[in-house]
Amino acid sequence: MGRYLRLEERGEEALSWLNWPHSLMDPSQTRNRKPRENGITMVIDKGLGVDGLKDLLEVSGAYVDYLKLGFGTSVLYPSHYLKHKIQLAKEYGVKIYPGGTLTEVAIYQQEIPHYLRLITQIGFNAIEISEGTLSYPPEVRKEIIVRALDAGLDVITEFGKKEQGSIILLSELEERLLSDIFLGVSYVIVEGRESGTGVGIYDQNGNFDGATLYDFVHHWAYKDRLIWEAPLKKQQVHFIQLFGTNVNLGNIAPGEVIALEALRRGLRSDTFIFKEVLGEV
Repeated sequence: MGRYLRLEERGEEALSWLNWPHSLMDPSQTRNRKPRENGITMVIDKGLGVDGLKDLLEVSGAYVDYLKLGFGTSVLYPSHYLKHKIQLAKEYGVKIYPGGTLTEVAIYQQEIPHYLRLITQIGFNAIEISEGTLSYPPEVRKEIIVRALDAGLDVITEFGKKEQGSIILLSELEERLLSDIFLGVSYVIVEGRESGTGVGIYDQNGNFDGATLYDFVHHWAYKDRLIWEAPLKKQQVHFIQLFGTNVNLGNIAPGEVIALEALRRGLRSDTFIFKEVLGEV
């Protein structure tokens, strides 16, 4: 059968060989299964080895949609090792991409054409285009998006700055969302950093005003194309309670994937009462 199970054997049936009834596996009765367009889980990989990644995907590959090699770490792996990680992700139906900071480095170093060739040649099938640290003209950003799409990459953009204390204006987020989707971008990530504190919509303790956020966002066109960076459990709970099981969440630590999936399905006390959900994405 080969080193890895075939992709079609890696769904929830393979992970749950006890054949749990669906009413127990998904009390919410609403969780989307892969391949899915919403309910996305994006995992941040800050340096997993091949064995660690294999373990992650064997246990929870059915619950991971995107794998981000955080920051600029992609260039620090030996080429053969990086290729192995990329191939592993693809075998489990997970899209994999370098962190947006590496794209910003390529912009600063005027290496975007070379960068796009390299990441496609080595096998990445997605890219993040961000402005978290570097500011550059809108026309440059648009050109990079178009080039990445032409290269066959799944393009994800990010909105917001990484600087501590920076905030996100929801009116500007909506404008960016609409313009990027029009260009062909798959998702827009809302900056929250790996800490989930003191940036974007989060205060210094990682809290946010959910009622105001819901009032702004719930009527937006393409709101289901937002990925909220939410590394903290309390943030994940809040988003699920606001927008439902299939809200898109990112910057999830590898060791938290199963725990997040349990939150989504109502398999933890925090999200057990689904009648409190205000709306579905």
